[in-house]
Amino acid sequence: FTREQITVTGSATKEIKSDFVVWLGTIVKREAELQVAYKNLKEDLEKTRQYLLSKGVVDKELVIYPVVTETVYKKNEKGNDTNDIQGYRLTQAVEIKSSDVDKVTKITRESTELIDQGIQVESHAPEYFYKKLDELKLEMLTKATGNAKQRAENMAMATGNKIGFMRSANMGFFQITPVTSTDVSDWGTNDTSSLDKKVMSVVTVSFAIE
Repeated sequence: FTREQITVTGSATKEIKSDFVVWLGTIVKREAELQVAYKNLKEDLEKTRQYLLSKGVVDKELVIYPVVTETVYKKNEKGNDTNDIQGYRLTQAVEIKSSDVDKVTKITRESTELIDQGIQVESHAPEYFYKKLDELKLEMLTKATGNAKQRAENMAMATGNKIGFMRSANMGFFQITPVTSTDVSDWGTNDTSSLDKKVMSVVTVSFAIE
């Protein structure tokens, strides 16, 4: 540090549990005739909806996306598409958005039960979020600044000085990682893959020396 001020880096960490989850499942139907494909997809969608409702999902947590239709053409001996239609591939995404993270996490693990009903569902990995992020950032900034002040006091004390008023404070990175992660990023990360997360905040603070 200089004769006039001392600059230190403070940090704070906290473990949190996600309070919001988004899960996407895609129903897939392949048929030779388009009308048959639509009819069967509609039936599979209703079965999927009833399955989710039986697991405790409510309608307001469900988002049903439009059907996506893909025409499948026959291949020639070189593996290239011909003009002859082989059939149709229809997909329809079903999304759950819920604050009941435990309920939805359980559903994502058990969704293969739909396959037992003859429904082809492609399950995507759930995404986990923390909705009170602004409040959390403020809390972590306060803790990191307190940590920086303690470090500055210890360093000044070692040389027989005392710290005075805070001259400046700059927010460093703010990152959210899986609770078991040891990664540190200069630009910060925001993990959405894990239910349990670890939050880390870093701040650089300068204090006057008395």
